[in-house]
Amino acid sequence: MQIATIRSGQVESTHDVSVVIVDSDSRVIGTWGQPGLTFFYRSAIKPFQTTISREAGVDLVPEQLAITCSSHGGYPLHLGLVEANLTGAGLTVADLRCPPAWPRDQGAKDLQLIRGERRPTRLFNNCSGKHSGWLAASVSAGWPTKTYLEPSHPIQQRVAALVHEVTGVAPEPVGVDGCGAPTPRGELTGLARSFSKLSSEKRFVDVALAMKRFPALVSSNTLNEGKFAAWWGGPVKGGAQGLIAAGRNGIGVAAKSHEGNVDIAIVGLLEAIRRVGLLSQAAEEALVDVARIPVLGGSKQVGTIEPTKA
Repeated sequence: MQIATIRSGQVESTHDVSVVIVDSDSRVIGTWGQPGLTFFYRSAIKPFQTTISREAGVDLVPEQLAITCSSHGGYPLHLGLVEANLTGAGLTVADLRCPPAWPRDQGAKDLQLIRGERRPTRLFNNCSGKHSGWLAASVSAGWPTKTYLEPSHPIQQRVAALVHEVTGVAPEPVGVDGCGAPTPRGELTGLARSFSKLSSEKRFVDVALAMKRFPALVSSNTLNEGKFAAWWGGPVKGGAQGLIAAGRNGIGVAAKSHEGNVDIAIVGLLEAIRRVGLLSQAAEEALVDVARIPVLGGSKQVGTIEPTKA
């Protein structure tokens, strides 16, 4: 699928997006672009990483499950939930192994600066929720906490096995994510298949419901990912380098921007679900600036980033 940036009636650039939609039987019901394109799943598989933490014995309320699935914005509510995951297991921020970072959202960073924070921290890292879940799971299961990011660690072995199971794609070779965690390799049809299972199988019901109920914890309602999630009615998760995946009632959708821009991937995903009748009129109207991103000139809209007619 091709997305075009149009300014003052002129196409300035084009962007390739691949999209796959599968049904509850894992049958492909829509495909655009290159469904077999390989990439690292990055943060898009956090719901399954969280599932492994939960199955290791961690007792988390829905809000904590949502933050464990998140690429959070770094607002106080996000940070408080991450700390709750840690303190519930007798741990502190010092036990996190994700690298120090500033909050993902500029508003959250500004807030920390106003409060006098002058350096990035591990807590601010947008993946600290996932890491706190892994740490709490390691305590619960009696696994070592200092090596939880090693591919040989029991929690990472279980993650790899689950990703293989839900995607149907062997996760090797495993890469290293920006937060230092192992990240399995896969492809778009497998990611769509996994979100079909996430939204329909009993094993994942608590994680999927938490994501559905608290999209502003999983992402941020200032981002297009969060705006879409608020209207979709099921789990939605973005991943680095232009990935977005969503599930609802056994339907799984995954999109990949070839240039690595998640907002452009969301434009492609919205167009795909609109074409197959999965986007309500109310959602289409509410998400008009997400599905057709405004292009500005002199502080006024002079065009859009939108799908081509092909």
